[in-house]
Amino acid sequence: MDKRTHAVIAQTAVVAEDVTIGEFVSVADNVTIGTGSVIGAHVTIHDGTIIGENVRIDDGAVIGKLPMRAVNSAVTKEQELKALEIGDGCIIGTQVVLYRGANIAHHVLIADMATVRENVTIGHKTIVGRGVAIENYCTIGNYCKLETNSYITAYSTLEDRVFVAPCVATSNDNFVGRTEERFKNFKGVIIKRGARIGVNATVLPGKTIGEDALVAAGALVVKDVPPQKIVAGVPAKVFGDVPTEQLLENQGWDDV
Repeated sequence: MDKRTHAVIAQTAVVAEDVTIGEFVSVADNVTIGTGSVIGAHVTIHDGTIIGENVRIDDGAVIGKLPMRAVNSAVTKEQELKALEIGDGCIIGTQVVLYRGANIAHHVLIADMATVRENVTIGHKTIVGRGVAIENYCTIGNYCKLETNSYITAYSTLEDRVFVAPCVATSNDNFVGRTEERFKNFKGVIIKRGARIGVNATVLPGKTIGEDALVAAGALVVKDVPPQKIVAGVPAKVFGDVPTEQLLENQGWDDV
């Protein structure tokens, strides 16, 4: 059976000769797929998407989707979006949804059922876990790890080597959906280089987690966290210093 049986590939798509394409794949106009890539069954790749070399996209993924906008949406805007770009060596899991206007660097892993919205950049060798949601207008650094079902709210910045444990929640709206004032005050979170956030922690809008800081499991962050400090509790308070041996500068990593 031809490897492209039942696939629908637009005539304007540029697909390298050695690309493997599963059954019932849809490749739209002006898509580029680099050499050595493997596309699973029932994958939909929307127009203009640029896929690098040796990329693996698993069954049922939707690549380059246009955003939906409700009439009362606070953060989704009508706009022209650049084509989605996926760098070399990336792995995109089953039923992942990647929106047009995102840029994924090389050797990023995005696990099953994760979502990456428009106007998002993800740095190289970052891991986005199963079911993670990264909302629009976010910047994610290099070598980050976002674990299962964590939620990164719109307008957030995560610097390099950030660790986010499962089920961490972040927020960008102190007005919780009420009053016109909220439209002027959306602000995501800033998680500085090497900071770590424990399982089920919650970070409120506009808060900064300092470099190499540690937020304990279940903490509620209501104010900025100083660099290299441990915070714990509801609300979170400084508990102590991050042990010296745990600091980024003592890990022996080439990029530190």
